[in-house]
Amino acid sequence: MSERRPYFYPDSSSDTEEYRRDEERRKRLSKRTGPNIRTRPNMPPKNLSANTPTPSTSTAQDPPRNGQKGQLCEDRITLVVDNTRFVVDPAQFTAHPNTMLGRMFSSGLEFTHPNERGEYEVAEGISATVFRAILEYYRFGTIRCPPTVSVQELREACDYLLVPFDANTVRCQNLRGLLHELSNEGARRQFESFLERLILPLMVESAERGDRECHVVVLLDDDSVEWDEQYPPQMGDEYSQTVLSTPLYRFFKYIENRDVAKQVMKERGLKKIRLGVEGYPTYKEKVRKRPGGRAEVIYNYVQRPFIHMSWEKEEAKSRHVDFQCFKSKSVTNLAEATADPVIELDANRVRDEEVPEVNPDPEVEEPQ
Repeated sequence: MSERRPYFYPDSSSDTEEYRRDEERRKRLSKRTGPNIRTRPNMPPKNLSANTPTPSTSTAQDPPRNGQKGQLCEDRITLVVDNTRFVVDPAQFTAHPNTMLGRMFSSGLEFTHPNERGEYEVAEGISATVFRAILEYYRFGTIRCPPTVSVQELREACDYLLVPFDANTVRCQNLRGLLHELSNEGARRQFESFLERLILPLMVESAERGDRECHVVVLLDDDSVEWDEQYPPQMGDEYSQTVLSTPLYRFFKYIENRDVAKQVMKERGLKKIRLGVEGYPTYKEKVRKRPGGRAEVIYNYVQRPFIHMSWEKEEAKSRHVDFQCFKSKSVTNLAEATADPVIELDANRVRDEEVPEVNPDPEVEEPQ
């Protein structure tokens, strides 16, 4: 008896093609097997009568082994990703029930159905190289990022398959790319906390006042703002609000963090989001008299980050009040113009009422 053929994850599509050819060859030989076909005298079938059908996994050259090989094939499933077939054990997926593949092949759950060949087509949009790397997580608990795959692509695939992406599960040669993705995740969690604790109360205050937008300036904890009530500074936004938070100030120091914050606010349904740095007046330095007796106030300005967002739903419509109600310049009667339906004037009557031009000097003939 020959040794049992090992099962493993195929490293390329050629392994799956070889497996498929072996299956087709076994099926053809099993159809030909019958009472008139002799078996090899040195390898007789065991515990089989003349009326017992030969198992589909066995061939004339490879006799059945008490159904053991057929049982192993039934325990395996074939996944098709990017036109590449992967023969895997679903028990490794069910050991991680929080992942997408674990949920798909858990007992009692039917999230997917096989095709006509009994294969499962999963992970649409993910390349075979990335999926092969992610399969290592189910076998070894870690993922080695291939050199030809960007860290961002691997991160997006892990998010789609609900596979954890962190420093404990990902091994990557490109440390800059790995740390960048980890920083994006940390910045997202941090800004979501800032948004709930510091920014949302100011937005609610603006909404209760009847505004549809909010302008927030982030100051340091030790910034002192002292405005002269008689000579207040000239501000671009009349209802600008401030929040004292040195951690939030440091957060907006990085452009990448601003991009993450903008994406988070977009996902929360906000519009017209602007993030940047502007000058903010803190205290009055001096008052200078200009010619004519008008006072000019000079304030000390500091550069601080700001956030501007809007929740206005009808921002696409015109904000100007349109008083035009005439459909024709020849209509001079307001009652006719505002009537519903509009009263159409007789064109002949309008022409009869027009005053003809009169030559002021009848002795001078007009040039022809």
